[in-house]
Amino acid sequence: MSIKIRTIKDGSIGIIEIRSSLTGEEEIDDLRETVSDFIEQGIKNLVIDLSRVNLITSVGLGALISAHTSFSKNGGEMILTNVGKSIKNIFIITKLTEVFEICNKTEDAIEKFSLSTIN
Repeated sequence: MSIKIRTIKDGSIGIIEIRSSLTGEEEIDDLRETVSDFIEQGIKNLVIDLSRVNLITSVGLGALISAHTSFSKNGGEMILTNVGKSIKNIFIITKLTEVFEICNKTEDAIEKFSLSTIN
């Protein structure tokens, strides 16, 4: 499996660390399955760490958009973290920076989610 998953903050935050490119069916299927599992578990906050992703195709972008839509429809939020320069350029060119919230570090996203549950 090319994805590492974990939950923190008593299971209220799910973290997906993608450890490969988002180009093939296997990686995309793993991501979709993990997102569905988190939603079924009632997790409302999702962090997707892209630090180890150096290549993404339109299918990979579609899977991220689908994850974002699924979490939004279920009253949750999703933040992308550790987005490398080449991947960030793709988000800028496609204007997906207007869709996705992006934090520099996973810890920043966790802190943001923690603060939003307090308020």
